[in-house]
Amino acid sequence: MTQEALALMLAEAARAAPHECCGILLGAGNHVRTARPAANIDPSPHSRFEIDPQALVDAHRAARAGGPQVLGYYHSHPGGPPRPSATDAAMAGGDGRIWAIIGHNGDVMFWRDGESGFAELSYQRVQG
Repeated sequence: MTQEALALMLAEAARAAPHECCGILLGAGNHVRTARPAANIDPSPHSRFEIDPQALVDAHRAARAGGPQVLGYYHSHPGGPPRPSATDAAMAGGDGRIWAIIGHNGDVMFWRDGESGFAELSYQRVQG
């Protein structure tokens, strides 16, 4: 995870509070190079998130054209810890994507959305 992407996610979480922010994690392999903010279009943004579908379409289209790959998603829990909620588990597709969750205290945890649920991932911050 680049320091720049992590800083952007934290800034977006602070900006969106008390609502949940959300966005897309882009990069290659397991290296998240960029976090791209997206509109949270859920009708209850204080407790749920839904990434604007057009942002997802655009990110996948750019990846097919040679841009960074869609590795996963991020969102914030402005009133709770950076762990998947029951709602997150219900929304998850079990597709192996990375989920980054920003907790109310600014902690960030990363998770792999697998067929049997979320598994915690370790990460390190790197330059660019």
